[in-house]
Amino acid sequence: MSDKKVRVRFAPSPTGGLHLGGVRTVLFNYLFAKKHKGDFILRIEDTDQTRFVPGAEEYIFECLKWTGLQPDESVVHGGNYGPYRQSERKEKYRLYAEQLVAQGYAYYAFDTPEELEKMRTQNRTEDNPSPQYDHKVRMSMRNSLTLSQEEVQRLIDSNTPYVIRIKMPENETVTFTDMIRGEVSFNTSLVDDKVLLKADGMPTYHLAVVVDDYLMEISHAFRGEEWLPSAPVHILLWEYLFGLDKMPQWAHFPLILGPSGKLSKRDGAKYGFPVYAMNWTDPRSGELTEGFKEKGFLPEAFINLLALLGWNDGSAQEIFSLEELIDKFSMDRIHSAGAKFDYEKAKWFNHEWIKKSDASHLLPHVKQVLKSKDIAVADDTLLQQVINLVKDRCTLLTDFYEQAAYFFRQPQEYDLQAILPKWSAEKNLFFAELIRNYQLAPLWDAQELERNFKEIAATNHLKPGEVMLPLRIMLVGGKFGPGVFDIAQFLGKEETVKRIEHVLALIASAK
Repeated sequence: MSDKKVRVRFAPSPTGGLHLGGVRTVLFNYLFAKKHKGDFILRIEDTDQTRFVPGAEEYIFECLKWTGLQPDESVVHGGNYGPYRQSERKEKYRLYAEQLVAQGYAYYAFDTPEELEKMRTQNRTEDNPSPQYDHKVRMSMRNSLTLSQEEVQRLIDSNTPYVIRIKMPENETVTFTDMIRGEVSFNTSLVDDKVLLKADGMPTYHLAVVVDDYLMEISHAFRGEEWLPSAPVHILLWEYLFGLDKMPQWAHFPLILGPSGKLSKRDGAKYGFPVYAMNWTDPRSGELTEGFKEKGFLPEAFINLLALLGWNDGSAQEIFSLEELIDKFSMDRIHSAGAKFDYEKAKWFNHEWIKKSDASHLLPHVKQVLKSKDIAVADDTLLQQVINLVKDRCTLLTDFYEQAAYFFRQPQEYDLQAILPKWSAEKNLFFAELIRNYQLAPLWDAQELERNFKEIAATNHLKPGEVMLPLRIMLVGGKFGPGVFDIAQFLGKEETVKRIEHVLALIASAK
């Protein structure tokens, strides 16, 4: 680490939902910044207006708010290095693009779409099915390298559409040190002359990312490994415009892998798990893609599982708070190989976080789950008691509905098939006596209720296990839930007796 203040950035394009790979990039940037007392910047890269999707930018900020990974600077949070939206920095990029042309590192290209297609067709071979605009073809195209200076000026003056391309050098080796992968080298002859400034005056990612990182004094640039092929272009732009000593330190994170390669939205749809942080509805197609939040994940668990996709602290520890992650995070513990996403493991993280969370912390989440099913609980103290009773049985927050709903309303369905095959007159008499006993009980306490239950079972020559399951189903509707006498104590005398009588009537009518 140098003495330069740590400034990192996440630079999403507002084109759709936020993939968990994107959130992991946010997380690693955030952890690194906080570990080194630095700044985390969010910059919106919206230079490709054809891909802009309404609502996507707001969605990104909502996702970061949910995860708790809030930027220090952004279009929402402000800062001294704005604007933080690339489309508002348009004129800055042209100046640098023109500077590159003047220095001989870039050139104007006036080729029409038809001319570009003709070039691809003429140069297509079995070995080269997708010809690129590179050092091999540039001198046969219509650009400022092949046209006279007068002709170039005439075309510009007459508003002929053009782009500015970088002039990649031939057969040079470009090398940089990746914080994860070590030394990485490229041969420039294998890289095409990327467009830096488009015909509409907007920069491409290649120019914009370098200019913005320089102007925003970014010290470290972290991104996914899919951007590695672009590295030689970016390194040369740093060298040409600002000097390599100003270039941030780079790290390229490993891919997150699904069942069939890089994790994709299609994987989620096929295998039934979320790949976005939060629900995203495509405004064009109306297609809904489910998110981790709506699936029932706690943000703490989501952050925890993402951190361990490609990183560990070298110990066997798996459950980390955000504070622990900040304390223990280091780039040298990130793997270079792809990280396999396992949804069952993701749910395990969530289950562990639900178990370890205080009822007061889970309260707003559970209230929302119950409210979505038309169960409104006004008494927070009462609901916290229920949460403590059932939270160990909940893997997802949505499980609190099944595990807790019967505390607040009578079950709508009963698993009578689990009772009827072994039902008998003796059991009928047992429950009739239990009702009388419970109606007269002076103390409504779980231990006392259990003692009375077992005494009546013994008097009727029944084992407690023979009548315990029917009682559970009478109270909750199925074969689940915490201790049955804890449930009865919570429900109270009147409601407990009412539910037993109701199921006895259902059994009688079913026989």
